[in-house]
Amino acid sequence: MTKKILWVFVFVCSLFSARAQTVTIENILGQIQMANPALKMYDADIHASDEAAKGARNWEAPQIGTGFWMTPYNPKYWRKSDNGSFGMGQYQISAEQMIPNKKRLDAEEKYLVSASAPAIERKKAMLNELAAEAKKNYYEWIISKKKLAVLAQDEKLLNFMIQSAEIRYRNGAGKMNAYYKVKAAIGNIQNMRLVLENEIKQKKIVLNTLMSRDKSVEFDIDTAFAIKMYSTTAFDSTSLINARSDIKAIQQDIQVNYLQQTVEAMKLKPEFGVRFEHMFGFGGLPMQYTLLGTVKIPMAKWSSKASKANVESLKWKVESLNQQKQMIVNDATGMAYGLQNDMDLKKKQIRLFNETIIPALRKNFQTLQLAYEQNTEELFTLFDAWESLNMIQLESLQQLQDLLMLQTRFEKILEIK
Repeated sequence: MTKKILWVFVFVCSLFSARAQTVTIENILGQIQMANPALKMYDADIHASDEAAKGARNWEAPQIGTGFWMTPYNPKYWRKSDNGSFGMGQYQISAEQMIPNKKRLDAEEKYLVSASAPAIERKKAMLNELAAEAKKNYYEWIISKKKLAVLAQDEKLLNFMIQSAEIRYRNGAGKMNAYYKVKAAIGNIQNMRLVLENEIKQKKIVLNTLMSRDKSVEFDIDTAFAIKMYSTTAFDSTSLINARSDIKAIQQDIQVNYLQQTVEAMKLKPEFGVRFEHMFGFGGLPMQYTLLGTVKIPMAKWSSKASKANVESLKWKVESLNQQKQMIVNDATGMAYGLQNDMDLKKKQIRLFNETIIPALRKNFQTLQLAYEQNTEELFTLFDAWESLNMIQLESLQQLQDLLMLQTRFEKILEIK
């Protein structure tokens, strides 16, 4: 008995846990920001650059050597001779250390510390891309649900027409000339419902993928949404540069290139070192040492070619990045103006649908429905009125979806959160 109660309890709990959670677009965007692997990839790149920067002030490793120095092959000469003269040969230990140029170290540190800045901005740009994709699928899901609601209402109306037509035909008070068109319309609605339900499943899979979750996780969305007023939004090249992370990433790339040029230029500066050698003499020979100062001369013609070539290459790289930035600004400005105009047009069209066309067609259908119920109108006339109303209602929802897609693209271009 206790075991049965336990199983019932587990079953009830599973029912509650299986209930689909309702989420908002803000919930989805927050989960994407926390869990999407594309963003984690940028986090890893940023950490990698930051860790590399810790070694910016690294010195060259010291060199240590040991061995025989100016030592005869014949060991008998190593010993002190009978006449008191010293033996020949010495055993040597040596150490050498190059001292890096401080300005080069400073330049390399600035370069390496700034290396992660472009990745930080590119992460924001990737988040903007993912957010736009999430909004697109989220809004399309909302419109699909609204279309399903329209189809459910349409199916009720068509079933009413069929039932009324069958009653009239049995009573000899009606014709069957539009009966099968209504039947076919119900089949078409059922087909449309299947398509829309499949689209919703696809949107759910896409959103689960963006949130890096199991693709089969069930959830529902909050159908509340807002049409933003972007008609008066002002933007120019400066505002786009300040708003868009991909442009900021290019600016950071340019800055990094300038710092890299400085590093290459600093490689042409001389660097100094010190070398110390200590010798243990054989056969009474006194201990000796060598203390040398060394200098690298990288500015020599034959040793400076690589650094000079790298500086020139980086200058052209900066020019390429500047042109890329201008290209993005130019394209984005044109697209933003075009989207702004298209959104204004869609809003006017939707207003016309909602305030004029749909109310008039609904009134026409209601009038004919009343007349049909009073046996003063035929079924095909009522069906034509319904067909016109249904087509316009679905078209209005499609216009709304188009507006939301335009709004999403506009927010993506201006990187509006």
